[in-house]
This record gives sequence, C-alpha cells and structure tokens, in this order.
Amino acid sequence: MNKLLFLLLFMAPVDNIIKDFYHHHEYVLVAAHRADHEEYPENSLPAIQRAIDKGIDIIELDVRETKDGVLVLMHDKSIEKKTDGHGNVTDLTFSELQGVHLEREGVITSERIPSFQNALEMARGKIMIDIDFKADTRSAMVSTCKLVRDMGMEKQVLFFVYDYKDADLVRAIDPNIPVMPRVHNAEETMAVVKQGRYAILHGDDDFYTDSLMQVVRKANMRVWMNALGDYDDLGEKGFDSLLQKKQVNVIQTDRPEELLGYLRRKGLHR
Repeated sequence: MNKLLFLLLFMAPVDNIIKDFYHHHEYVLVAAHRADHEEYPENSLPAIQRAIDKGIDIIELDVRETKDGVLVLMHDKSIEKKTDGHGNVTDLTFSELQGVHLEREGVITSERIPSFQNALEMARGKIMIDIDFKADTRSAMVSTCKLVRDMGMEKQVLFFVYDYKDADLVRAIDPNIPVMPRVHNAEETMAVVKQGRYAILHGDDDFYTDSLMQVVRKANMRVWMNALGDYDDLGEKGFDSLLQKKQVNVIQTDRPEELLGYLRRKGLHR
C-alpha cells in the first residue's frame, strides 16, 4: 500500500476540517451555535451528532461545572430556561442534573444534560469544537484542558476566551490547546495580531472593517464572525450581507445546514 493511499484510508473526518482550518483560508467554515439544534435541544448529544452527519466544520459548546466537579453542557447559569428543572448548575450534582430533561422551543424532550466528556467522545475524530468556557473557577479550566488532553483532542478544539488577556491562563495550563480570543475594538485586534500566538480571532460587527481584518488575515489568522440574530433571520440575503465583510472566513450560525449549502453553491466551501 502506498503512503498516500494509507493516509486516505486512515485519516479521520476531522483531519480534513483541521487541514482546511489551518491551510485553506479561502474556504469559509461553518460553526454550529450550541451544536445543530434545528431539530434537537441545543448543547445535546443528538444536536452534536446531527452536525457531524451534516458535514458541519465546528460545533460551539457551552461548558459549565456541577457542584461535584463534573463538566457539563449548559448555556445559562440556571437550568430553568433549558430544562424542566430548577436551580443553578453549580448548586446541583451531576446525578441531580440527570433527573431533568432538556427542552426545545418550549417542549420538554427525553434528552438529558450531557457531560462534556460524553460530548468529546461523540465528536472525537469527526468535528472541531469551540469550547465556550462558562465555568467560574481555574480548577474547572484545568479539568477542561486535562480532559481534552487525556482524549488526545488538542488539535480538534478551540478554547474561546472573552478577554484576550485570559488566553495566558489557558496557555499556562496547556500550551498545546489552541485559543480563540474575542476582541472588542481595533486596539485589541492589533494587540492580538502582534502577539502572533493565535490561528483565529473572534471579531464583531461593531468595529469590523475590511482594512483592519485584512491585517489579521495577512498574519495567517482566521476571522470568526456571528450570523446569529439578524443575519440568520434573513437567510441567504443575510449571508450575502455578512459576506460583504470580505475577510470573514468562519461564521457561527443557528442555521448551519442552510449556511453550508449556501457556501457550497458559492464555491466558498469544499
């Protein structure tokens, strides 16, 4: 068996996504906000599997820590809006959380709150993960990084930080885990570019300009923007409008399957 054929046979699906992420910046990648929740509850295992099945590039997952130190997927501090239960994640044990059910659009489902480990196991080798870390402690950050490292998934994740200065906290725990810093203005953007540490930054409509983000792209970094809200609501017209921002090449959306089809028709995705 020649080397090329061997690689093709034994490459995991995520390997092509990682290759595109780092080496094919001409492609616009799709990130499913809280996984692909068009049919299933957000941050649920079926929503993760749906994103994998549909060929989405990245899933964004919200990570919190329970009272007994288990990492779980949940966007809000409280479980009241997303489940048929009550209380804050930090005040409940994992066992207690397993007694409630996730809801979708006001309808209670049979789905349970997954652990972060369950999510990693499902996604390993198949899709990139944007870790939206919402826990409050350094010990939870250590546990998150350790779990990623123990499962050999460092190349498969992005660790999102809301303040680029917090990236050093992640790097101190595990320098091999890629960080995606959010920037809030041109000054922060240039500070991140000058550090030369990152493969991607999270931008924002409020200060985006093509000239500023061209500097980012020339530094071999991707530009992540959100389609959430107005852009998503307008469908293809919204996607057209967002891509007027010519340097954007990762888009987070609540409509990942629709966006992926749109990008492929435009020749902007593999």
